[in-house]
Amino acid sequence: MGTFRLVISLIVITFSCFLYAEPIYTWVDNAGVVHYSQQPPKGVDATLIYSEDMEPAKIGTLAPQRKTPPTKEMTDLEKSAQIINAQDQKQAVEICESAKHSLNVLTTHTQLNQQNKETGETVAMTEEQRQAAIAENTERVKLFCK
Repeated sequence: MGTFRLVISLIVITFSCFLYAEPIYTWVDNAGVVHYSQQPPKGVDATLIYSEDMEPAKIGTLAPQRKTPPTKEMTDLEKSAQIINAQDQKQAVEICESAKHSLNVLTTHTQLNQQNKETGETVAMTEEQRQAAIAENTERVKLFCK
């Protein structure tokens, strides 16, 4: 009796997917885009197909692709670097050398101190502050050392 139920269940499961096959309408719009829908569009000559007849690769959607690359907004540091590089090459070289030196110190040493600008007190630099300073000086080297 258990085997009979198993066989019947397998038969029902196997053929149940054919019971759920839905009609699908397809058409091409004025822009040449192919559309698929379960409802026929009004005023358009649509072709009726069934979901079981479709190739698996044709089911789904395709996201539109951007034709032009997005323009990147310049940061304040990039704007100032562009102005300094164009107007004062000596200052650009000084900033480059300073950034290289700072980057060398920041990457060589892990326990650093810095002076608080408001109180003048010397305080230990946290790891987050050190990583932020490394990122800032790396950007300066990239912008000013050409």
